Amino acid sequence: EVQLADSGGGLVQPGGSLRLSCAASGFTFNDYAMGWVRQAPGKGLEWISAISSDGSVIRYANSVQGRFTISRDNAKKIVYLQLNSLKTEDSAMYYCAKYPTAELINIFSAYEISGSQGTQVTVSS
Repeated sequence: EVQLADSGGGLVQPGGSLRLSCAASGFTFNDYAMGWVRQAPGKGLEWISAISSDGSVIRYANSVQGRFTISRDNAKKIVYLQLNSLKTEDSAMYYCAKYPTAELINIFSAYEISGSQGTQVTVSS
């Protein structure tokens, strides 16, 4: 069973930073691309970022490009999302996502988050 244990969310002021972590289990982590998506209250899922299985290919949504950084540690089976220069509009539940392939293919829609419980990020003064 795929399990994605998200953590690291919290309350932060605008301009602040957080580091989200996702500890994966139930599958061969280094065989799959991973990513992050978020959902603000009353809105649909928004794709944020994706990283290939070996970490060599990374993509970001325009809304977070230059502020967020995705990375992964295949030895520890963890994927990270560093959130810098946070804005109030970044407030959302953040979910770790798993892709069905090692490469980044159909990154906006091919992910699954069913094994993730999410971690809440609230940006407020």
